[in-house]
Amino acid sequence: MADAKVIPFDDDRSRGGAKGQGPGRRRSSRRAGPGASGTSGTASGAAEPVSVREVRGASEQPVQAVPGQGQQASARAEVPASTGGGGGWERKLAGGLAFLRRRITGEYEVDEFGYDEELTDQVLMSLLRPVYEKYFRVEVKGIENIPADGGALIVANHSGTLPLDGLMLQVAVHDNHPDQRHLRLLAADLVFMLPVVNELARKAGHTLACAEDAQRLLEAGELVGVMPEGFKGIGKPFSERYKLQRFGRGGFVSTALRAGTPIVPCSIVGAEEIYPMIGNAKTLARVLGFPYFPITPTFPWLGPLGAVPLPTKWTIQFGEPIPTDGYPPEAAEDPMLMFNLTDQVREQIQHTLYKLLVQRRSVFF
Repeated sequence: MADAKVIPFDDDRSRGGAKGQGPGRRRSSRRAGPGASGTSGTASGAAEPVSVREVRGASEQPVQAVPGQGQQASARAEVPASTGGGGGWERKLAGGLAFLRRRITGEYEVDEFGYDEELTDQVLMSLLRPVYEKYFRVEVKGIENIPADGGALIVANHSGTLPLDGLMLQVAVHDNHPDQRHLRLLAADLVFMLPVVNELARKAGHTLACAEDAQRLLEAGELVGVMPEGFKGIGKPFSERYKLQRFGRGGFVSTALRAGTPIVPCSIVGAEEIYPMIGNAKTLARVLGFPYFPITPTFPWLGPLGAVPLPTKWTIQFGEPIPTDGYPPEAAEDPMLMFNLTDQVREQIQHTLYKLLVQRRSVFF
């Protein structure tokens, strides 16, 4: 992958060479082969009885067909058409083999940002879903506030020492929205500097937190997620939990105004306690090139075991969308308007956080 110049999300300057490119959903030169199509045949509701020819044995007596045997033989011959018995795992096996074949032959699609929708749905989401459902037991509220189609900017608080809240937010939107929409997260440049993490982030639909990429995705009708607190939110000490940090200079508001898409505030409760950060080894962080190096009650004292997050109970609530399509085009350059809208989004998220904290019974239940 060619080196890209990193531009802060709040910076409205365009990156070189990005103009003239199409919308975010445009696909790359990889084309889907025959194996990537949705279905390869038709399934009938009731199979036509199969006639059995006369079979004469030693006695030369005809053998009559038994009703239903033809249908069973047909179902065994065509596994994907079976809907009962052991057909479920057979279909999954056939689907998995077809997926592997497309991976090997390259007959799959990615968009210009590197997003691989098939890999995300079938592999990444499947890996994250048990953590989402069984470990953090995420409860989602207000999913109806996310539009059924078209672009929208979801703005959420950021916490937890490691950015697991962004991943859980992706699963929450995909699994709870009636249209199973995909959330495209804007990530810090550090994410794309780490080996392995870089490729996985691109495949999962993440892109650099710069205004230009965000606007292109919004104008293409995508759901875009941003956490304006950045490292200030995710790396804050445990004593400041659920206290929102500064939301930058309002770059996300300017982007939403230019695209004319609504802003959906989002509040996440439960992520603050997964790694209670009681200290920060700043010298070690500078040596490693990290914005902070967390010290928790279990890390680094327990080694790798200390990196296991605590099984807190999460709640994710989406607030009422704030429309931006009623403003004139020049509104994106009005600093006072950006300040007011940024403050409105921040206050709505903070108020909902306090409300959810009062309602919850326990950190773990």
